[in-house]
Amino acid sequence: MYSYIKGIVTEISSNYIVIDNNGIGYLIYTPNPFAFKENEEYKIQIHQIVKEDELSLYGFKTLEEKELFLKLMSVKGVGPKMTLPMLATGSVAGIVDAIERENLLYLKKFPKVGDKVAKQIILDLKGKMNMSVGEIENSNNTTEELTEVLLGLGYKMPDIKKVLPHVNTELEIGNQVKEALKLMMK
Repeated sequence: MYSYIKGIVTEISSNYIVIDNNGIGYLIYTPNPFAFKENEEYKIQIHQIVKEDELSLYGFKTLEEKELFLKLMSVKGVGPKMTLPMLATGSVAGIVDAIERENLLYLKKFPKVGDKVAKQIILDLKGKMNMSVGEIENSNNTTEELTEVLLGLGYKMPDIKKVLPHVNTELEIGNQVKEALKLMMK
């Protein structure tokens, strides 16, 4: 079992990256492949899934993302094809908060997550999240995540750098985005 792979990203696709480590190219499925840049070195947290007809690697920029991925995968009826889009479109803090507060609407906004699956996630994981929302929100990943979201919305890096210092990083990522967009409009 792998813990992480450190290497240079050589290829970026819509749902995976290829990372070169000592001449071996590892294909790694990741929530947001475009958060990586080609020809740059990264340390990627890895989870390996072995099935009868498949050997897959799933990679994450942070340990918190990996831990949440594993927790979600432990829920009956939730697999990697459902979990990756959740991590791609939602923040770790937002998902943990939604589970702890039993926010079905937040969970149902993700692809393939209906009422039944959202209830199952809450039933299986509420009170078992060993990461606190405050801990995650205050990590350095919030500005990085906000930057990625704004880039994904089509904003340019110079404009993003102007508003980042004025955004309250203690807010949930969704509210940070709203605040940043308001500042962009000024």
